[in-house]
Amino acid sequence: MTAAARGTGTFITFEGIDGSGKSTQVKRLADHLLANGHEVVLTREPGGSPGAEEIRALVLQGDPDRWSAETEILLFTAARRDHLERTILPALAAGKIVICDRFADSTRMYQGLSRGDLRGVVDQLHTLMIGHEPDLTILIDMDPGVGLSRALSRQTVDERFEAFGEDLQKAMRQGFLDLAREFSDRFRVIDGARDMDAVAGDIADLVSAELA
Repeated sequence: MTAAARGTGTFITFEGIDGSGKSTQVKRLADHLLANGHEVVLTREPGGSPGAEEIRALVLQGDPDRWSAETEILLFTAARRDHLERTILPALAAGKIVICDRFADSTRMYQGLSRGDLRGVVDQLHTLMIGHEPDLTILIDMDPGVGLSRALSRQTVDERFEAFGEDLQKAMRQGFLDLAREFSDRFRVIDGARDMDAVAGDIADLVSAELA
């Protein structure tokens, strides 16, 4: 059951390949909603709670092959459960808008596709341990080559998945578009290959309509 169906807060997630401008647009939307009088909790995955942030460092830093695919899925699920319990659900219960930079759809793509066909495992764990989907998921679509170039130019320590290269980015882009069709009730696709103000404006209009 979604947060909106429970009559509480609203849970909005952003998805997209690395370098799509997603994180910038997350902040722009949060600022827009705050300016319009909404109570907003801005968070991210992996992370979003103290325990989940510790797991983030384990999975996003270091050798990309340091964990098996199955271990990686378990780590992400553990981080998401802690994030859900300590950050997301309390904020929704208080009637706030939660905006999350990535959620379970990223695990469906990155762990479910990048190292073998493990989507079924991801979904089973999600059903067992998480059991919540966003009310609205905004997918920022971006050319994989441009996205990878942007991601690598950031030079941050969290380059765990960018290290897999452009082939992964291409697979992830198609995977996200497939998810948007699979979960068409909550996904909205935004063209990220435009001026950031135009993208932010479209997202603000979209969210305002959904909240109304």
